[in-house]
Amino acid sequence: MKISELSTATDVPVATLKYYLREDLLPAGEQLSRTSAAYGEEHVERVRLIRALTSVGGLSVATTRRVLEVITQPGAGRVDVLGAAQRALLGEDAVVVPPCVDREVPPSRARSWLTDMGWQVHPLDPVIDDLDAAWDACEAAGLGLDEERMTAYADGVLRIARADVDSVPQDPAAAVRQVVLGTVLVDPVLAPLRRLAQQHLTVGEGG
Repeated sequence: MKISELSTATDVPVATLKYYLREDLLPAGEQLSRTSAAYGEEHVERVRLIRALTSVGGLSVATTRRVLEVITQPGAGRVDVLGAAQRALLGEDAVVVPPCVDREVPPSRARSWLTDMGWQVHPLDPVIDDLDAAWDACEAAGLGLDEERMTAYADGVLRIARADVDSVPQDPAAAVRQVVLGTVLVDPVLAPLRRLAQQHLTVGEGG
């Protein structure tokens, strides 16, 4: 198909498609002449993935490019793909810091708790710093969020995470789309669901 037909198939303006080509987000089509190229279904799928990452996921062009680079690497494994998707949500490099990196791990309450829980997470993952900050805020507000209560939360979150991971497709591009969009769109579902569950338990226990 010509670029105009690719535009029709994806509902993306030709000018935007040309921008994707210039930014190396979209691979070049098969050159037919000096001024025209042919595009296939793989281009349609790539454009849809780009739109999902940038429009729904809210990722920058640079971050989207890094994510696409990871999933198109030969032999990209499931861990690499999931790591790329999570890094994308942080707006950071799409490559997880390798375990062999020799850097001092700063002590923190969240890191100690995660170690005690036996969770297999990278000790330098910036999400741990987010957890520490949020935990400190809860403590400062006097919510009594101790390790025991945090462990009770963890039990529920693990069940949610299992449902997430089990739903991830094997195809790298589809996996990134599922993780990024699933996180962006499902996170807002979980907050009201929690409040409804609280209401259900309170009513069920007679107030």
